Amino acid sequence: MSDSAPESLLNPDRPEAVDRRDRLTAVIEILLCSGVPTQLAIGALLRMAGIPSTDAAGHLSFAFVVTLSLTDTTAVIAMMILLMRAHGESARVLWWGPPEARGARAGRDAILGLATVPFVFVGVGILLNTIRLFAPSLHNVPTNPLEALAATPGQAALFSLVAIFAGGVREELQRAFMLRRFEQYLGGAAVGVGVISIAFGLGHAMQGWDAAITTSTLGALWAWMYLQRRSSVGPIVSHAGFNSLEILRVAVIGL
Repeated sequence: MSDSAPESLLNPDRPEAVDRRDRLTAVIEILLCSGVPTQLAIGALLRMAGIPSTDAAGHLSFAFVVTLSLTDTTAVIAMMILLMRAHGESARVLWWGPPEARGARAGRDAILGLATVPFVFVGVGILLNTIRLFAPSLHNVPTNPLEALAATPGQAALFSLVAIFAGGVREELQRAFMLRRFEQYLGGAAVGVGVISIAFGLGHAMQGWDAAITTSTLGALWAWMYLQRRSSVGPIVSHAGFNSLEILRVAVIGL
């Protein structure tokens, strides 16, 4: 039996004619599950509860970022599951593949994802330095504000867990969910890869335009991995592994 995704999963059928209401519904669902509205709402509630977003020095508050990230991740994943159930879709099939493709194949996907981590880590370093060499103006944020959250070993350990859950897990589940909506109603997978990758990159603009471009590139890679395997296992492992290495780099080397 071939280890690649079945043809029916690589090219899922979508309606010949898509109703405008379906398109609008898909756009609304993507926006709801993008993390933007939930983060704004949760952030406002945290401030009302007396948890400021910045400390006395004006830096991002560790407690605020951790609480916001974990709460938002839980809310977004729950929302995606509820929306899929409302459409009669299976979250397990979307994220882990059909039952016959799980088990041993999931293990192989995890190994594949793990194998990409060093290449992704080195590739990001090359891309960032290339951007800074040929377009230095795009390096408009000298110090990534999130790096200060890994200042101590304890903070680095906790922030690594947050990065794995809120970054590796949530973002890859979001990516699969959004790609499915694009496949069904919004122009297909290729359009989805482009739009979603740019959107996720813009979401990291606070870290600098060079970081935003790099994030968009990574997003396209992980989207391609998902579309090839129709499982989020590989992208999750790759993304989580990369995030962990980045935090380790900041905590140990500080560069």
